[in-house]
Amino acid sequence: MSKTAAAGAGEIRKVDFAEELGERYLSYALSTIMARSLPDVRDGLKPVHRRILHAMRQLKLDPKSGYKKCARVVGDVIGKFHPHGDIAVYDALVRLAQDFAQRYPLVDGQGNFGNIDGDNAAAMRYTESRLTAVAEALLEGIDEDTVDFRPTYDGESSEPVVLPARFPNLLANGAAGIAVGMATSIPPHNIVELADALALLIKNRRATTAELLKCVPGPDFPTGGVLVEPRDSIREAYNTGRGSFRLRARWHKEPLAQGQYRIVVSEIPYQVQKSRLIERIALLLEERKLPLLADIHDESTEKVRLILEPKSRNVDPVLLMESLFRSTDLETRVPLNLNVLDAEGTPRVMNLRDALLAFLDHRRVVLQRRARWRREAIARRAEILKGYMIVYVNLDQVIQIIRRYDDAKERMMKKWRLTQNQADAILDMRLRALRRLEEIAIRQELKNLADEDKELKHLLGDERRQWKRIGEEMASLRQEFGPTSLLGRRRTELGKPPEALEVPLEALVEREPVTVIGSEKGWLRAAKGHGLNPAEIKYKEGDGPRFAIEAMTTDKLLVFATNGRFYTLAIDKLPGGRGLGEPFRLMADLDNEHDIASVMIYKPGSKILVAASDGRGFVVAADDVLAQTRNGKQVMRPGKEAKALVAAPAEGDTIAVVGENRKLLLFPLAEAPEMAGGRGVILQRYHQGGLADARVITKAEGLSWKSGDRTRTETDLRPWTGARAGSGRIAPRGFPADNRFS
Repeated sequence: MSKTAAAGAGEIRKVDFAEELGERYLSYALSTIMARSLPDVRDGLKPVHRRILHAMRQLKLDPKSGYKKCARVVGDVIGKFHPHGDIAVYDALVRLAQDFAQRYPLVDGQGNFGNIDGDNAAAMRYTESRLTAVAEALLEGIDEDTVDFRPTYDGESSEPVVLPARFPNLLANGAAGIAVGMATSIPPHNIVELADALALLIKNRRATTAELLKCVPGPDFPTGGVLVEPRDSIREAYNTGRGSFRLRARWHKEPLAQGQYRIVVSEIPYQVQKSRLIERIALLLEERKLPLLADIHDESTEKVRLILEPKSRNVDPVLLMESLFRSTDLETRVPLNLNVLDAEGTPRVMNLRDALLAFLDHRRVVLQRRARWRREAIARRAEILKGYMIVYVNLDQVIQIIRRYDDAKERMMKKWRLTQNQADAILDMRLRALRRLEEIAIRQELKNLADEDKELKHLLGDERRQWKRIGEEMASLRQEFGPTSLLGRRRTELGKPPEALEVPLEALVEREPVTVIGSEKGWLRAAKGHGLNPAEIKYKEGDGPRFAIEAMTTDKLLVFATNGRFYTLAIDKLPGGRGLGEPFRLMADLDNEHDIASVMIYKPGSKILVAASDGRGFVVAADDVLAQTRNGKQVMRPGKEAKALVAAPAEGDTIAVVGENRKLLLFPLAEAPEMAGGRGVILQRYHQGGLADARVITKAEGLSWKSGDRTRTETDLRPWTGARAGSGRIAPRGFPADNRFS
């Protein structure tokens, strides 16, 4: 490498890689948290939104002016304040204009700004925008030294660190964002309710969350819906700053001729795309997972109107909607994570009271800074007016000095003891203004300014006056966006938590006959229909038949494994019969050292006999073995070197057990205890080997078993009948060689 090239390469320093990586990642994380993802608690805005509003104000796009192309706004934002991609800035601007995304839009858009179906907005060269009255309230007083400014990224101009924010935007419009290691999710609220809560805090700064909830009962979403979260959960969420809210679509029953009806959905949950919701419901219909619903179609215009047609007029509409709430986004949970940047720029989770107090404290700082700025402006104006009084009294002399001398400014300052500002104002005065100089008017203006300055001085020195002024602001805000206005009216209904309505599985799954097929290697599937020909059932190469159980799609399959656990599978969720199925180990968490022992169809209220290879067992209620997770439910705990072997329906009055030594024993079912779990009692003793099979029979009907293609039945069971824990006698002639009943 040449010396020139080496010099151009710059200095090379040896650094610790882990330390350098940590420092740079920390810088990136802080940048993401501070400058992108988390809103400021004072104005509720992220930097990009704040810069958009500031740029639009500089373009004089106030609510009473005309619109300008969004491309012009985006260009100013990225050119002056936000050196990032134009698409990101435009997407942020579009969201501020969407009335279905923002409870109180900050941008008034003209053109295609997207819709609730999830369609994108038109390109920025086609759309136009201006500020709304809400955005104007956020910017009010920004030129009166109410907030600090900082240099922009290129140092050519300045931008506000935070907006004055006469409007509580953080809670009114909400926010969402994901930073490094933290996130924020704040739902929107009603401004009238927030104003009432702020007024309450002004009167009583120690007001509790429970007291504030009387003013702010819950979020108010732009798309409406029904809030069905329990009051205790809402209070806990607002008290901690973390939680979620259960939101449902608004619907009503619309009667038709001949007793028919249909359901009309008029409002869908917040941030749910209507087109995707319809696609989801249509897919469930195609998969026959909504047997109570016949069809869905969209009659929406600017207002949402989804039509749900039931299968028949006998379908309960409440039951139909409950099934839809459980399986679709007609019901969602909206998270609350009030993670924001406080006034010092520190990210932290606040509760409702903290967030409202932070806004009020910010408004007090703005009020004080605005009052000081106004006092300084009054002092400057009073100084100029006093100079005008001198001109009025000595008008001829002033004109003579100006006409005669080049150093007129210095001479006037010396002759009448004028200040620099007074002399400049007199020299800058136009001739036409001389005729308006009237002593009475000047003195009256001076008096008015003095009175105003006195009032501002009292305001700055009296905390009560300051809070009273802020209270008047909140009252004005409430009146401006009151409940009678389109923006102020609450849109989300505060409903009661729904009752625990048990939706039968039959209401969610179409009842059809299937045959559950299991292979030797543990592959499961559900073929349609009953009475299948075993010869026509195909298996993987090297695999073969293990069991085939006739069931219905609404049934549940209980799988008993050699580890003593019961696993529960919904039969409608099993792979179809056209393929070869899926391994059971992919459906449940079963260790490789264990295998399937028995399978059966769950029957509510029934009993099950379970037994292990060491001859121990007991009876358990079928309702107690249902598992809610893939991990199953531990019911039997086999002894050392033993494994669970049998799970059979306890339907009858006698237990029949047979050992590997071919000895058969029958004893009354009542002698086996009913337990919720454990190792069990001894059913049969063995000198060698262990249990081969067990079942429950009705003694009067005899003991039956398969022998080739025939079924044999032994009715005289006295030789094998004894007491529990006996050894038994050799099984009758013709009993299967594998020592199993079936």
